[in-house]
Formats: sequence, structure tokens, C-alpha cells
Amino acid sequence: MALTALEIYKHLPKTNCRECGFPTCLAFAMQLAAKRASLDQCPYVTEEAKAALEGASAPPMRLVTVGAGDKKKLEIGNETVLFRHEEKFYHPLGIAIEVRDDLPDEEVEARVKYIDGLKFERVGTEIEVDLVAVRNASGDPERFRAVVEKAHRLSRFPLILISGDPEALRGGADAAKDGRPLLYAANKDNWEQVGTIAKEFGCPLTVYGEDLEELAELTQKLLGMGVQDLVLDPGTRHPREALERLTLMRRLALKKNFRPLGYPTIAFTNGGDPYAEAAEASVYVAKYAGMLVLQNAETWQVLPLLTERYNIYTDPQKPIQVEPGVYEVGEVTDTSPVLVTTNFSLTYYTVAGDVEASRVPSYIIVVDTEGTSVLTAWAADKFTPEKVAEMLNERTDIKDKVRHRKVVIPGLVAVMTAKLREESGWDVLVGPRESSGIPKFLKAWAV
Repeated sequence: MALTALEIYKHLPKTNCRECGFPTCLAFAMQLAAKRASLDQCPYVTEEAKAALEGASAPPMRLVTVGAGDKKKLEIGNETVLFRHEEKFYHPLGIAIEVRDDLPDEEVEARVKYIDGLKFERVGTEIEVDLVAVRNASGDPERFRAVVEKAHRLSRFPLILISGDPEALRGGADAAKDGRPLLYAANKDNWEQVGTIAKEFGCPLTVYGEDLEELAELTQKLLGMGVQDLVLDPGTRHPREALERLTLMRRLALKKNFRPLGYPTIAFTNGGDPYAEAAEASVYVAKYAGMLVLQNAETWQVLPLLTERYNIYTDPQKPIQVEPGVYEVGEVTDTSPVLVTTNFSLTYYTVAGDVEASRVPSYIIVVDTEGTSVLTAWAADKFTPEKVAEMLNERTDIKDKVRHRKVVIPGLVAVMTAKLREESGWDVLVGPRESSGIPKFLKAWAV
């Protein structure tokens, strides 16, 4: 049972040394009770206290790592909240694309290479899938091992090995052992065999239960074997039931500190209609899959899911920002236009995209507004004539890059024109109110 802050405080040294990063031992105890701190942050805690507080200091959801060596490592779990407005989510779910072992070798190779190339850019950040899931659809352990070897050799991603045959899982685990694949899955019938394989090869293991009681019972049995890195399958492929179970598992782990379900989860989409599959997948991205396995992998399916994940797993208290400074779009010259905007990523990349669409090479001056948009920054005194003038004359070398002294400001802040002209000595031109008007505006400039 979870301990209160005062119960934890009784076991701490009460020195208020601040070496843990908190002002007092009581403050540290409160963070431990809330699962927002780790007991090893205290340098003076006794062994007796460690033993007494072991349960209180352990995170409510275990952190599990898939991948090793030269494979991209994926960490899932170790979340502390149900909703991102309480505190950010820390470990984005891993998205896997399935490869069946009953495909011909050339199709297997082509699909693995295709999955490796599923990479996109979102507001200056590269987003991509994370895993390749190899399914033993053939039922042949030898064929499964051969396809696992091929996928392991060709892909930079770690693997999920999916088979109901312990013999096939053993062969696959042996073929990809230096990449630390995730094994799928232990169930009520094979948990001892599959648990032994996971322990032997040091692989994380998925646990499948028909219901949450069975799932909790299996995790305890596997823990007793010494298998600790577990991923839980909610045991249903019906989207509504899966959502209900994923949510309940998250609540039990975080709110009730129910250790048998304190692990990250995995969800599988149903094949068939690709539109229905994309919609189903979007539900699991939001609540509360730690991994998601897709059967289809068209770019129009994958990109929205990666974008959804990117948006959900950013810190809601820290807007996505670009570095302030001078950015060049196209082959600029000393007569190119100079535009000013804020350092909110979405604002900057929208402006940059419209400047690029105009085909007029231009400079963009990005002002540090702490990641806020133009009107928000103006209202909060973060996008001021003084700041813009400082960027034009002192903090950048734009004066040395252009012969003219003309700067274009967003039309939404036209009110700063006179003051900016006075502060900077530049001629101030008022641009369009909306970024979509930039191409027409710049083409007129070029003429």
C-alpha cells in the first residue's frame, strides 16, 4: 500500500541538506509520495530506510527498454499521470509495423526497407516509426527464424517477435539477441516456457491475459521467475473494450499503486479496412498504449499517427520553439527582403513555408518570444519594437547581409510601425495579417 508523505518523512534523515534537489526533507517526502522523485536522490538515507521505503520509492509503472547495440532504443512506461495537463508524458509510445513471415523473401526485404524509410519532418523535428514486428504467420519455426534474421540485419529498429510457438520464439530470440527484441507473448498456457526464454536471452516479454485478473496473476508468476521487464496486452482486439481496459490498467497502476499491472502496455489494430485501422490506432495513441502494432503502413496512415503522438508527448507547459536568429530561405542576396516573426515553431515554419512558396529568397529574423505566437507575444510584451530593433542592430549580423534598411513586420502588429522605425532606424513595411498572404506580398516586392 502507498505510504503518505509523513510516513515517508519518518524514515528520512531530516537534515534538510538540499542535496536531493528539494528545500527540505518533508518536501522530498511529498515528491516521493507523488512518485515524482526517487529515493536514490537522497545521499544519506540508511539501508533500513531503503528497505522500508522500497515500495514508496519505486515508480508506479516500470520503465521497459526494447532494443540494444546498434538498434534504436525505445523506452516505454514510467509515466506518472493520467492527463498531460497534470504533468507531461515522458516516454512516447513506440509504433511498430508488422511483417509476416509467410511473404516471399523479396517482399520481406522490400517491406523492412520501406518501414525504415517511414520518416517525416514536423515543425523542424524528425518523426518516424520505432519498431518492426515480425509475425510467425507461417507456423514454421525455421522460416520465422530466417525472416527475423533478415529483418534484424536490414532494419535499424528493434524487433517485436510474435509467435504462439515457444520453439519459434526461442529461435527468433537467438537470431536477434544482440538487438534485445520484445517477445510476444506469455499466456496462461506457456508462461513458464516463454518466461524461461525471456530470462535466458535477457529480452523484455509481453504478457497476454483474457482479463485483468488473469493478467495480474501472470505478471506475479513471471516476477517470481525473475522476469521483470514486462509489457501488458489487455487481451482484447475490440477497440471499445481495449480502450476501457487500457484506461483501467493505467488508473490502477497510477492511482491505486497496483503493482501487478504497473507496466507499459501494447495494442494491436485490426486489419482490413485501412481507414478503420487508422481511426482505431489514433484511439490507442491517445489512451494509453505504450506500443502500437499496425498491420498496414501507408504513409497517409502513419503520418497522422506520428503527428498525434508528437503533439501529445510534448510538454504542454513549454511551447515548441526555434532558436532566435537569422534564417535564410532560398539563395539570398544583399537585396533580399527581411521579415520578422516570433520563435513559436508553428509560427516560424508556417512563415518559412509561405516564403519558400513565393520563390523570393528572403531573410527571416526570429525574435525570442518564449515560444509564443505573434498576437500572444505582442499582448504579453514579448514582441516589442525594442526587441525587434535589438535583433536588427545588435544581436544579429543582418545589417551586414543586406544593403537596404527595410524590414517587414506581421500585419497583426502594424501598431508598432512608428516606434520600431524610431528605435531601429530601419524603414518598416507592414506585411499581410495572415501568413498565407506572404507569397503575393513578396512577389510584389520582387517586381
